[in-house]
Amino acid sequence: MELQKIVLYYGFTPIADPDAVRLWQRTLCESLGLKGRILISKHGINGTLGGEMSALKKYIRKTKEYPGFAKIDFKWSEGDGTEFPRLRVRVRDELVAFMRPDELVVDENGVVGGGKHLKPHQVNKLVEERGDDVVFFDGRNAFEAKIGKFKDAVVPDVVTTRDFISEIESGKYDHLKDKPIVTYCTGGIRCEILSVLMINRGFQEVYQMDGGIVRYGEKFGDKGLWEGSLYVFDNRMAVEFGTETPVIGECEKCGAPTKQFYNCLNQYCHELELLCEPCGSDEASRGCHHDIRRSHKVDIVG
Repeated sequence: MELQKIVLYYGFTPIADPDAVRLWQRTLCESLGLKGRILISKHGINGTLGGEMSALKKYIRKTKEYPGFAKIDFKWSEGDGTEFPRLRVRVRDELVAFMRPDELVVDENGVVGGGKHLKPHQVNKLVEERGDDVVFFDGRNAFEAKIGKFKDAVVPDVVTTRDFISEIESGKYDHLKDKPIVTYCTGGIRCEILSVLMINRGFQEVYQMDGGIVRYGEKFGDKGLWEGSLYVFDNRMAVEFGTETPVIGECEKCGAPTKQFYNCLNQYCHELELLCEPCGSDEASRGCHHDIRRSHKVDIVG
């Protein structure tokens, strides 16, 4: 069996006919035997795909032929072919559901008016130069930070991405508006948009981590400012960047160290529970206690 891999990517560029791009992408993926998720909007494309390495290379080569996609940064990850049960290619109003599609402006160079991009080594340099003034601001859903985050990061109390607007408009972060803020997320796409939303609401010095946590982890492994595991939106659920990754998550039942999420046993609930193996295996004690109306849905991939 050929080596299996996963690619994570996004690209912001104006797309005049998202449905045509959807049909092209689905046909391309099906012809190559690829599975995963792709979202397309008038602002660009966002995807995570798994399959044979040779097929993924062909996919990347063909996708980069599309005007505006040539500069996409495709991030590679290990896979075994079981991460994605099917292929889903969809058109949405937004690549990430912040519920502010009209607030995002893109041109052929990408997002207009977002935070300044910092390479991983530039992030560390900023911290060396500015010290405790630098604020790491998590651009993911709060549950993702339970198993991994940047040291002393601010983790907003959000269940889904659409909660960010009310969260940053609540006033609880107004004292940070003059601070250097480094937004971060899995692969970078959420921060492309979040940084715009923060700047539009008065945050003065906003940065975004170029390539997200993925690129930072590849650069520094367990030796940087990142702590713990990275939550990912496929069957792996968590990945590490080294062999000495500390487990920072705590079981929601007994408090034991863990990085393993389990799906809630209630079929109508989309909530994930962070549990150790013994508690996760004890179905008798896992009754649903979540607010189903606020349970998160996996509708983003980076």
